Amino acid sequence: MRVLIDYRPALRERSGVGEYTHQLTKALLATGDDDLTIFSSSWKDRLAPDGDLAGVATVDRRIPVRLLNLLWHRMEWPPIEALTARRFDVVNSLHPLLMPSRQAAQVITIHDLNFLAHPERTRAEIRRDYPRLAQNHAQRADAIIVPSAFTASEVERTLGVSADRIAVCPHGAPDWTPRATPPSEGYVLFFSTLEPRKNVGGLLDAYEHLLAVGRTPPELVLAGRATDEAAPWLDRIARRPLKGFVRHIGYVEPVNRRALYDGARLLVMPSFEEGFGIPVLEAMSAGVPVVAADRGSLPEVLGGAGVLVNPDRPEEIAAGIARMLGDRAYAAECFGRGIARAREFRWARTVQRVRAAYEHAIARRRQRSPAA
Repeated sequence: MRVLIDYRPALRERSGVGEYTHQLTKALLATGDDDLTIFSSSWKDRLAPDGDLAGVATVDRRIPVRLLNLLWHRMEWPPIEALTARRFDVVNSLHPLLMPSRQAAQVITIHDLNFLAHPERTRAEIRRDYPRLAQNHAQRADAIIVPSAFTASEVERTLGVSADRIAVCPHGAPDWTPRATPPSEGYVLFFSTLEPRKNVGGLLDAYEHLLAVGRTPPELVLAGRATDEAAPWLDRIARRPLKGFVRHIGYVEPVNRRALYDGARLLVMPSFEEGFGIPVLEAMSAGVPVVAADRGSLPEVLGGAGVLVNPDRPEEIAAGIARMLGDRAYAAECFGRGIARAREFRWARTVQRVRAAYEHAIARRRQRSPAA
């Protein structure tokens, strides 16, 4: 099977979709079952596969990302065959809009539909193009890959796509050996891009609540790139009462992420919505207990291995953090359950499901275009 993956989400920073893109590519390459090519296009950033992707075929074009996206999203041109001078059986876009192709089956990956429910929490091309085009592209795609049953139900209900064209392909867990015993010290970790849907403001409210009721919680470490919307939160943590209790460390390179979890006593992920929630799976893999929002896919991924809280109620977020910090027996129980839960997520299983989606897409393409 000749497969092309749009690798652009992982070109600069591997967070969220970028990390998924890299790990999926790595897992597909490891099987050796396909003729795999990764595509990139940027004016400044060049595609330079690291050791994980040694040997993968690459196509790297010096075309600005915004320009190519504008052409693809608005004109559906140029076809990928013209950009690569190659033919493929299937092309996989790692976002909800199709990659133009003359002959290949077209697969899109929809991580979540937050851009439809809350466009005000998005920016740039996601705000400009996704809400207007996503439904049309989803209905035309030969297959749609989603990371969770929650996202699958949202795509089926909101975009009007039949369930037989949606493939649930959860992320795999990192290949980490978890710590031997539950953590009894360390910081409280928030690990995600600092953007509105991650509910950073609610988390800071929760920390202020803990301080107001006389608790002295461990330091809260905010790890992740700060968006333009993060300015008020960064200003807030520089002033009392949060000054000295909250620290922002910025984007964390993949090579340093295991160490980040090793220093944590617990992870808190109070997002308003997630299509999957990679940090929850990473934390469980490392043996770090989790406090997460009771929304979106997070209950599905956590699987009863941690505390679920209402993200709209900062005092409930605070109570979840306090319970995990104060009840050592409960934290130890979550520690063990989290490790067991993480073992259920394997990239080998993900690849099996993704390849099945590709094969389904190719068959559907042939049915509607026999000459392709």
